[in-house]
Amino acid sequence: MWRKKQVWGFFCVLLLLASLTGQVRAAQIPGESREAENIREIEPPDPEEEIPLYASAAALIDADSGRILYGKNADTPMAMASTTKIMTCILILENCPLDEVLTVSSYAAGMPQVKLGIRQGEEYTVRDLLYSLMLESHNDSAVALAEHVGRKFLQEESQGGSAEGAAPEDSRQAVAAFAGLMNEKASELGCEHTWFITPNGLDASEEVTLPDGSTVQREHCTTAGELAEIMAYCIMDSPKRELFLEITRTADYSFYANGRNFSCVNHNAFLNMMDGALSGKTGFTNKAGYCYVGALESEGRTFVVALLACGWPSHKTYKWSDTRKLMQYGIDNFFYKSFDQEGTAFDPSRLAPVVVEEGRTEELGETACTRVAVEESSSEGQAESGMLLRKDEEIKMSYTVKDRLTAPVEAGTQVGTVEYSVNGIVCKEKKLVAADGVERIGPDWCAWQILKRFLLRTAKA
Repeated sequence: MWRKKQVWGFFCVLLLLASLTGQVRAAQIPGESREAENIREIEPPDPEEEIPLYASAAALIDADSGRILYGKNADTPMAMASTTKIMTCILILENCPLDEVLTVSSYAAGMPQVKLGIRQGEEYTVRDLLYSLMLESHNDSAVALAEHVGRKFLQEESQGGSAEGAAPEDSRQAVAAFAGLMNEKASELGCEHTWFITPNGLDASEEVTLPDGSTVQREHCTTAGELAEIMAYCIMDSPKRELFLEITRTADYSFYANGRNFSCVNHNAFLNMMDGALSGKTGFTNKAGYCYVGALESEGRTFVVALLACGWPSHKTYKWSDTRKLMQYGIDNFFYKSFDQEGTAFDPSRLAPVVVEEGRTEELGETACTRVAVEESSSEGQAESGMLLRKDEEIKMSYTVKDRLTAPVEAGTQVGTVEYSVNGIVCKEKKLVAADGVERIGPDWCAWQILKRFLLRTAKA
C-alpha cells in the first residue's frame, strides 16, 4: 500500500515539475519579437512632379501590383460612360461561349445611339456582338449580351421565357441581374467606389436598399484608380484575358447575320500611337465627358491609364494627349525592382526556433520548440516577385515573430509576418508559420516519462 502511494505521489510531483520546468526553461530563453534592420534608411521621395492634364480625374497604375504610380483625383467617383464595357466584355467572356447564339429582345433593340441596329427576334452569336461592343461601342449589343447572360442567373420562375417575346420589364430584370454580376466582380477586385447599373455605360441612377432596410441613391460611376484596376484584371488576371486582348486589339471585324452585312472598326486610336499599346476603350456621355482606359507594355512593364471627364465637344483629342503623357511618364520614371534583390531579400536563416510553453519534449527538462518557416503561398493576389518603383524609391523589409507559443501548436500556425513596404505602405506580405506541430503535456506523456525513468533505474540496477 505504501509503495502504491509512493508511485502516485511521484507521478503527481513529476506532472507539476514538468509544467514548471517548461515554464522556467522558456523564461530562460529570450524570445525574439524582432523587426529586421533596414538595409538603408530611406527618406520619403520628393513629391511627384505635376503633370498638366486635361482630365478631371486620372490614374496611371502598375498592372502587376495595382499600385497607383500617378494620380489626379484618382479616388473620386465619377461617371465613366462606355469604358463600362470592359467589365461587360470580360464577364460575357467568362460566362458564355463565343459561339452561343442569342435572340434580340425589343428592349435591347430599342437602345439609343450609338447602336448596331439589331432588331427584335434576330439571332446573333456572342462573338459577333462582342466585336460590335468593343470596336464600335454599340449600346444595343451591350444590352443584348447582358440580357442573355443575366437571364441565366435569374431564378427559373422569373426568367420570362425567350428574349424574343420578353416584356420590357423581364428584359430589365435580366439586365439588372447582369449588373449584379458586374458589381460582384468589382467587389472581388476591391473596387469600393464603383457601382454599375447599365452594361453600356449610359448615365443612370437607382435607389438601393441596404441590409438594414434603409435606402440610398446610387449613381453609375467609378474612380480613375478603380477603372484602371478593372482593366488590369481584364488583361492580366482574368482566365479569358487572351480573348479580351484579341478582341480589343482587332483593327476591324465584319460578319453576316440575318440577311445583312455588318462591319466594325476599332475606334481606339491609341493602339497606333505608341509602341507596346495593348488594349483600350473610349467613352463619352454628356455627363461623363470623354473617358478612356488603356494599357501598354514596355520592357516587361505593363502600365494602365484611366481618364475621366477629359474634355467635352469639341475636345475629342484631349484623351489621347493625356494618355501619351502618363504612359511616357511611366516609361521614363518607373523600373522593376525585385523583392528578392540583394539588400532586400528576407533571409530565413535568421529565424530562431520559437519556444512552446507546456509543450512535449523527448526528455523531461528539455525545452519544447518549433522551427519557423516562410509560407510562400501567402502572397497570392499580390505582386509575386517585385514592383515598379521610381529611381529614388526603395523597398523596405521588416518582420515580426512571436516570443513564445503555448501548446498545443499545429504545424502551419501563423507565428509572424514578413512585410515589404514602400514609403510606409505595405505592398506585399508573407506569413511566417510553425514548421512543427507540438502537443501539450498530458498524463500520458508524464506516465511515459515515469516508465522510462523506472526502466532506466531498473536497467542500471
